[in-house]
Amino acid sequence: MSTASVLERYSQGAKAREAELCCPVDYDSSLLELLPREIVERDYGCGDPSRYVRPGDTVLDLGAGGGKICYMAAQLVGDGGRVIGVDMNDDMLDLARRHQAAMAEKLGGDRVDFRKGYIQDLALSLTETEAWLAERPVKTSADLSALHAFQDAQRRDNPMIPDQSVDLVVSNCVLNLVSERDRQQMIREIHRVLKPMGRVAISDIVADEAVPAALKADPTLWSGCISGAFHEKGFADAFVDAGFVGVSYDKWEATPWQVVDGIEFRSVTLLATRPDTVECLDYGHAVIYRGPFSEVTDDEGHMFPRGERMAVCERTFRLLMQGPYRDDFIGISPQEPGQPRPWCAPAGTRRPAAQTKGGEHALEGDSGGCC
Repeated sequence: MSTASVLERYSQGAKAREAELCCPVDYDSSLLELLPREIVERDYGCGDPSRYVRPGDTVLDLGAGGGKICYMAAQLVGDGGRVIGVDMNDDMLDLARRHQAAMAEKLGGDRVDFRKGYIQDLALSLTETEAWLAERPVKTSADLSALHAFQDAQRRDNPMIPDQSVDLVVSNCVLNLVSERDRQQMIREIHRVLKPMGRVAISDIVADEAVPAALKADPTLWSGCISGAFHEKGFADAFVDAGFVGVSYDKWEATPWQVVDGIEFRSVTLLATRPDTVECLDYGHAVIYRGPFSEVTDDEGHMFPRGERMAVCERTFRLLMQGPYRDDFIGISPQEPGQPRPWCAPAGTRRPAAQTKGGEHALEGDSGGCC
């Protein structure tokens, strides 16, 4: 599907409210009070990823549009955080930026930065590209090669969003607008910019069946966040395949937003975590899966029978205690940490109680004692 049809429709939506693009969402009204009315009215989301923002976060909003989620997140990150909004649409960026000074005054600081780029290519600034093109118009194949060389150098030496620089990536009903051929790259880019243990909170539309080609070819359905919807299983699988863990649907609307040719399109919010890449070292940690299932297996192949004291390396311990699983496990740190040895517990490895007696128990999402 052409990017031009998406640009045209959302340019119109930046200038006047388009009711057909609106999916009912229950936002935190207290966060909307500071926002200009035109930003609130010209927002076209299907969820509220701002509720996953933590104080001090660096937040990246993909397809930031008029800046609604960015300005909501800016109130939550506090003085120690910041928010970056990326969008490719000049009219939407203009809507967001013309209120930036006033919002900075209300917030007590300029915590929001809007950048022009494609969300499937977060290393490349379209602002820098356009400035380069203004001085060097492409007229020949040699000119085109020079442009590509410039873009490659920008991605390598001056990326718009650097590697491992973001705590939380959010998006509100935008990923489905990206061409299917670019989606694998888009999710790899999300993984690239996140810090280890960085989080994803993506609100989007999924379909309960595969969307046929005829619907995908309809520019109105595509730009309306319908026919470009991910399949409900495929959406989660795409993040698992890109190396994320703890992939889950936190929000799932029981009632479809729309039904087209018998296919149900509904709003969901997907959560995921980029795991740490540090070496697996054994200090003597253990975890106990609380239940209610008899056994679970995580995305890295570790098995956790209910109620069993299972051996884990320190890296896995931190992921289970601080990541998306923290409410499902009891963590036990050794009273006297052993000498670290490179080791990742094979699936099903128990930790004898004698090895963890007197250790600190982490409960109710507490991070516990790490070495």
